[in-house]
Amino acid sequence: MSHSVEHVLIVGAGLAGLRTAEELRRAGYDGELTLIGAENRAPYDRPPLSKQFVRGEIEDTALRPAEFFTENRIDLRLGVSATGVDTTARRVTLGDGESLGYDRLIIATGLRPRRIPSFPDATGVHVLRTHDDADGMRQHLATAQHAVIVGAGFIGCELTASFRARGVDVTLVEPQPTPLAAALGVEIGALVARMHTEEGVDVRCGVGVEALLVTESDSAAAQADSRPAVRGVRLGDGSVVEADLVVIGVGSIPVTEWLADSGIPLAAPADGGGVLADEVGRTGVDGVWAVGDVAAWLHDTGRNRRVEHWTNAGEQAQLLAAAMLGTEPPAAVRVPYVWSDQYDVKIQVLGTPALADEVRIVEDKGRKFLAHLFRDGTLVAVVGAGMTGKVMKMRGQLAAAHQTPVG
Repeated sequence: MSHSVEHVLIVGAGLAGLRTAEELRRAGYDGELTLIGAENRAPYDRPPLSKQFVRGEIEDTALRPAEFFTENRIDLRLGVSATGVDTTARRVTLGDGESLGYDRLIIATGLRPRRIPSFPDATGVHVLRTHDDADGMRQHLATAQHAVIVGAGFIGCELTASFRARGVDVTLVEPQPTPLAAALGVEIGALVARMHTEEGVDVRCGVGVEALLVTESDSAAAQADSRPAVRGVRLGDGSVVEADLVVIGVGSIPVTEWLADSGIPLAAPADGGGVLADEVGRTGVDGVWAVGDVAAWLHDTGRNRRVEHWTNAGEQAQLLAAAMLGTEPPAAVRVPYVWSDQYDVKIQVLGTPALADEVRIVEDKGRKFLAHLFRDGTLVAVVGAGMTGKVMKMRGQLAAAHQTPVG
């Protein structure tokens, strides 16, 4: 590109946006650097929100102290969203009416929780993405007795474990055959279901939620909030589950509305949505890059896909910064990694379970288990619960497999 790099504008002040700013400075970029965040909160860590934070064990999940941004000359602007971009003029319009120019634009706007449109707006119904979401949920959890969690993905399962730790009765509802079936497959999902059942969770799989049941708030509550209050859910099989707290955890949507008519390529909703980019984050539009949960990078399978994992954000940031500045990227072969803390067990995933056509349960010791996943006889993923050493020692073998694309 012939356009000089004097101002890098990062839209999105989550983990991916912060890591990219850090990597640019680490790689030697000395120009102007602006980080835009829609929330009124400096970049913070999201994984603890469904665990330690919602349980009331910690208060602060900030990723960096306030002085970090001054010391690294990062212009952090919070509480404002991008509403549009002119890629010809290289300017981004903000919700407060300001327009910022850029030499390089990095899209890191992340996701927003998917909601169920047919559900009425009622107190006691929550989603989880932001710190404010988690704070509202934690306040409600203090008085809740019966919770229904709709969606048994990682967030749903983690919240289930956190709610049980607080003594709340939990019904976990999932249309798939098992919890985590979409992420890890039904064989491993069945082991996760067993763990939750042993902890007293009412696990309802193979059924969806048909309706949210509400009741009018009492007069005292109505003074503060006139919305109806949730009292339960009706499932697709006709059964009714009592609840004074309901969490909707049915996935997320990439935040890309502000890119409409910009010419920046977007993946189709059926393909997961997000900003299309190559293997280092270039979108194909001059000066525009994408990183993190919103970015559908080109992967070694030959397809573009988004990866919603904590470790992925940092790895992408390293590659993007090196490509943008023309420096050498880290040489290590990257093996996808994600973890989930549920009760006293850490579930770890190395590799890409979605590629697998065979699952072998290598060890099954109740709450602890180890599974190897294969595609055409080649190891493509390892999943373990409470087996940290045995999972991580497989990284080398998986790295070799990743050097030879499978599928």
